[in-house]
Amino acid sequence: MSHHSNDLRETVRERYAAAAVQVTEGGTACCGPQAIEVDDNFGSTLYAAAERDALPAEAVAASLGCGNPTAVADLHEGDRVLDLGSGGGIDVLLSARRVGPTGKAYGLDMTEEMLALALANQKKAGATNVEFLKGTIEAIPLPANTIDVVISNCVINLSTDKPAVFAEMFRVLAPGGRIGISDVVADDQLGPDQRAERGDYVGCIAGALSFTEYGEGLAAAGFTDIEVIPTHAVADGMHSAMVRATKPTAPTGTTAQAPARPTSFDSCSAGSGC
Repeated sequence: MSHHSNDLRETVRERYAAAAVQVTEGGTACCGPQAIEVDDNFGSTLYAAAERDALPAEAVAASLGCGNPTAVADLHEGDRVLDLGSGGGIDVLLSARRVGPTGKAYGLDMTEEMLALALANQKKAGATNVEFLKGTIEAIPLPANTIDVVISNCVINLSTDKPAVFAEMFRVLAPGGRIGISDVVADDQLGPDQRAERGDYVGCIAGALSFTEYGEGLAAAGFTDIEVIPTHAVADGMHSAMVRATKPTAPTGTTAQAPARPTSFDSCSAGSGC
């Protein structure tokens, strides 16, 4: 990994460590934990009120994502779920409720402060089918073919080695497994410099892939049935998107094709804030 990549990773780690500390310290105040201020395009407001109300306040307050991947992933009883960049644990705890006692929800995070917050939230929630792991999303500390669903909420755009992330997701998924991800994605016509003009790396903007790049990256890792569908605008030409794909049950012997641009995309690119 280059010095630049290491510097970016450390910047990301410091930002999310500070966010965890902010929530933890707020939880000791008279008014309870304070939600981290981002804007209406990110955070806990993207979850249904019933989901927020069912979780510890600290898990909700620490939500920094751009969507609700547990809704994107369509989880079922008994599923083994892995959340990449699990933060304060909101998506892991929601997943644990959906997969039930016969399922398992793993959370992976590289930030000690977030892991400590997540473990505290797990205890408050009384979730027994949950396990939090320390590590990076480019080197997932789980065996191959052991996960049914990989979820992630606005984290993959923060990685400086996205091909490694896609390859690791594919490796840990069992045949027939799937991904259900929320992430920030750029219009195809925006180059890296133009993306950086719209926001910084730790703000989930500068590191975003384009729609075509995302689809081609997943296809190169071996995924099929790829969908990259925008849900709402987060900056000019930048969108929160639902990303779905499947690990084939058997080698197809053919080259996977990147997805066509979603039919709903054209109506989003004109600044309609879809």
